[in-house]
Amino acid sequence: MILIISNNNERTTLKVIQWLLDMKKDFIRIHEDEVFEIKTENKQVFLKSDRSSFFLDDITSVWYRRGRLKIKRLKYDNASVNAHMNEVQHWLEDYVRKTLESKKHINKESNSDINKLLVLEQAKKAGLEVPEYFLADNTEQVSLHKTIIKTIGGNPILDDIDTDLNGIMYTTTIHHKEKTDFFITFFQEQIDKEFEIRTFYLNGKCYSMAIFSQNDKQTKTDFRKYNFKKPNRNIPYILPSHIEEKIDVLMRTLDLNCGSLDFIKCKEGKFFFLEVNTIGQFLGLSNICNYSLDKEIAEYL
Repeated sequence: MILIISNNNERTTLKVIQWLLDMKKDFIRIHEDEVFEIKTENKQVFLKSDRSSFFLDDITSVWYRRGRLKIKRLKYDNASVNAHMNEVQHWLEDYVRKTLESKKHINKESNSDINKLLVLEQAKKAGLEVPEYFLADNTEQVSLHKTIIKTIGGNPILDDIDTDLNGIMYTTTIHHKEKTDFFITFFQEQIDKEFEIRTFYLNGKCYSMAIFSQNDKQTKTDFRKYNFKKPNRNIPYILPSHIEEKIDVLMRTLDLNCGSLDFIKCKEGKFFFLEVNTIGQFLGLSNICNYSLDKEIAEYL
């Protein structure tokens, strides 16, 4: 049986489930509001919520998409007993999670968030070109008009930044110096690009798309500032084999068998690695390039 861990109404999950139903594969989907208890029956461990239940041994593969596996932890009145039982329950939960992650899987909850700074270091070790970058709390050494600013964290979306309003942090070119210091920030060399590349990686195979964002002022620095009136041209693309081999080395080093990677091809012909998104949306890339990645995932599971 396939175990799917995802958020409610997550579009990509629904597309893969459609294929699983068509392939007549057994699966159970964990929803974001489910809380499980760990129980035993006939010497077997099983998890039970108000909505569903499954034996640990019955799970053959796991797809971690979003959210998390929530497990109820019992509390005890005696403080000493409660501290002891917290430790016991921790190790029992750890056993359940590690057992599930040892199964055939796509993505894992335990490394769904990765450190961009460490990823960039590993990318360089894997032989990928990375634009020069540094951390600073001022703009004294920033080259104006040639440096961009990006978030250190992986998620640039600010939920509820104002009443009924979310915000997103875009990549921005630095055009003037700041007079005062600020929180440590990620600065990176701005690459004069020919086009951008989004690559979806799945179990050693790369599926890439070229994004021609450089000719539109709105999308030139960050293609996520979508121009819906005149969208960027996107086409299937094949990276050179030596770049795909280095991607494979990087992803294996990071213990990731699935994820989206961003590259820039500069006008001099080099491919610069930018970042990895371990979860990321891929349906757009899949539909535009006719890769059928939702089917590929369902078949692998």
